Amino acid sequence: MFLAFQGAIAQGILWGVMVLGVYITYKLLDIADLTVDGSLALGGCVCAVLLVNHGVNPWLALLASTAAGMVAGAVTGVLHTIFDIPAILAGILTQISLWSINLRIMGKSNIPLLQTANVFGDIAKATGVQQSLVSMCIGLVVAVALIAALYWFFGTEIGSALRATGNNEAMVRALGIDTRVTKLIALMLSNGLVGLAGGLICQSQKYADIGMGTGAIIIGLAAIVIGEVLGQLTPGKLRSFSSRLISAVVGSVVYFLIRAIVLQLGMDANDMKLLSAIIVALALCVPVVAERLRLRRAYQKGGEA
Repeated sequence: MFLAFQGAIAQGILWGVMVLGVYITYKLLDIADLTVDGSLALGGCVCAVLLVNHGVNPWLALLASTAAGMVAGAVTGVLHTIFDIPAILAGILTQISLWSINLRIMGKSNIPLLQTANVFGDIAKATGVQQSLVSMCIGLVVAVALIAALYWFFGTEIGSALRATGNNEAMVRALGIDTRVTKLIALMLSNGLVGLAGGLICQSQKYADIGMGTGAIIIGLAAIVIGEVLGQLTPGKLRSFSSRLISAVVGSVVYFLIRAIVLQLGMDANDMKLLSAIIVALALCVPVVAERLRLRRAYQKGGEA
């Protein structure tokens, strides 16, 4: 059981990189970008093909995965900002297209990496440490570095403009900022992180599959909501931007730990999608119910006084 939980934590951290990408569009732009399901698989497919067919360095393959994700985000951004297609529909169009593109890239539905060098396997061999622990450590280093980089970026002028676009687009336009550019940058940055996560997950699980991104947006939303709920339960609540980024990754880890616990209890793996939907629904409902109860208690106390 310990190994299962260790693997779940490692998986949660790696998926946390994807959650950071979802956080940018969902929380900062208020867009549920469905490109994620396709761009995660795109990152994994590109990484696998480069490793298996071309012998590219695993780290360079990760950069290529990130670039591929950014291209997918740019397509969605162009459809949304230039051609005024609603963001959710633009994401669906890109996601559907990526299914065929990913098949074209791989040439088949999946590619195994069992005999191929990868970031995690190379370090595990060099250090003699178990690969799940290596995955956890590398994922943690990458996540911390990305959180620091995002915290810095969103403190810059363009980053602040991007955050303002999600808060009040009309005001940003009034200030002379082209919101089409900020949205495009946000979608590219978001899907770049998702593509990087796809490459990391591909190398960690030692295979790329056409369906590896299916339901990724649900996992991302679940992790974000779980992180927010945990943040609200902490003393003083986590309100700073850096704390919210950290809580997104923590939410991802908690999500995969919940999945691991349920699987250990004997739940059918085929019911994982249902479990994901239930987790998201509960995470969204609990804060609302708690707030209503708090207001009711405050109202009753005021009436008694």
